[in-house]
Amino acid sequence: MIEREQVLHVAKLARLKLSDAEVERMAGELSGILEHVDRIAELELDDVPPTSHVVELENVLRPDEPRPSWPREAVLAQAPDPAEGAFRVPSPQAEA
Repeated sequence: MIEREQVLHVAKLARLKLSDAEVERMAGELSGILEHVDRIAELELDDVPPTSHVVELENVLRPDEPRPSWPREAVLAQAPDPAEGAFRVPSPQAEA
């Protein structure tokens, strides 16, 4: 079981201010998490290949194929301050 002092130490590292009730609740919740980790550590997983997802995923996006777009002139006609065939935007450095 996680002790009160350990919860307070983690809260201090995370710069969290916890009430006494929250400290007690966190001690119980963190203890539960560590119990689950201990149970997982007891499993025999040597022959289980590592996975990044439980369910096999395949590309769900549409193919990236070129297709016609809006004419540049039509898009830039709506821009407040176009320059040399492109959008002009303020420099983030100029704001500093």
